[in-house]
Amino acid sequence: MKPLREGFTTGSAAAGAALAALILLVEGRAPKNVSVPLPPFHVPTDGRTPLYAHARCSSFVRVPVEQCRLFDVSGAKAAVRKDGGDDPDVTSGALIVACVTFDPKADGVDIQLNGGQGVGRVTLPGLPVPVGEAAINPGPREQIRVALSQYVEKYARRFGPCPELAVVISVPEGEALASRTLNPRLGIVGGISILGTRGIVCPFSHTAWQATVRKGLDVALTSGCATVCLSTGRRSEALLMEKYPHLLPQAFIQAADFAAFSLRAAGPMPFTNIVWGCFFGKLLKLAQGMEYTHARKGSLDLGGLALLCPSIGALRADAVQRCITAAQALDILLADEDGQRVITVVTEKASREATRFTGRAVRLHLFHTDGRLLCTA
Repeated sequence: MKPLREGFTTGSAAAGAALAALILLVEGRAPKNVSVPLPPFHVPTDGRTPLYAHARCSSFVRVPVEQCRLFDVSGAKAAVRKDGGDDPDVTSGALIVACVTFDPKADGVDIQLNGGQGVGRVTLPGLPVPVGEAAINPGPREQIRVALSQYVEKYARRFGPCPELAVVISVPEGEALASRTLNPRLGIVGGISILGTRGIVCPFSHTAWQATVRKGLDVALTSGCATVCLSTGRRSEALLMEKYPHLLPQAFIQAADFAAFSLRAAGPMPFTNIVWGCFFGKLLKLAQGMEYTHARKGSLDLGGLALLCPSIGALRADAVQRCITAAQALDILLADEDGQRVITVVTEKASREATRFTGRAVRLHLFHTDGRLLCTA
């Protein structure tokens, strides 16, 4: 079988476009390709150096630049076409445009970042971007700033301080594309979100991923692991590793959205303990009994969650009922003195569903996206 081709995220496309525009603005040349830094970044926060000024990364993605032109003496515009590889979504093929200008009125901010036409605006709480701001997620924001800051640092060594920068990301087709995404339900209006936690898109087939899970379970068993820890992704896996530092690396397996498949595969194997780690959105879907927890397959039952609230003392059932995302509901529960009881009930329900898939006990850990352990069942 031919290997699936990787692509790059809208965040990488935006960072590439911004970097190309800055190069044209400073050097007067329009690059055909740029190397965009990929997360994770090492960013000093010692209070003495500007944030992102000395950020370092270990890997890059090469991004082709489709358009690059000056529009006045202090500004340039460049565009990159998002390439989702062999795992495209609705934004694959969309033109991501960055307008970069020297901004003497930036009021001490080294890089100002905003969204223009076709980039959504956040109108509801519970998302990783505050209400009122452009829907450019924290990962891409960091990626754009690191890409530009690294270039500015090189420029400063040769020519002296660079003027502060204003960057506006736009997507000409963004408003039309957004109607085919979850953005309207999430309260993001006017366009798409600029996304990407890793900067690259790694496509996978369901069959290949399931085979990888099976192989991981076999390796864990043959490595002598008595406990196997299944997680829904890299962040939840990292948190499980922090919780179980004594376990071998082979004990940790990313099950992704294949909840039922992974748990059913692990159940008959002679592990002493089976552990599952996830965040609240995946927990809710597992509690609903969903076998596959991807965002495109099945919707969260926040109405069912709301019904639990008054029965055990929480007073915010109406607010939970109106939520669009699991993150919004979780914020409401955490702010209520009885909310932890609701979280515990849902976690226990998810644990029972996991046990139904394995045929035996599963230890379930619910994490907050900030790294806190919220509940164990």
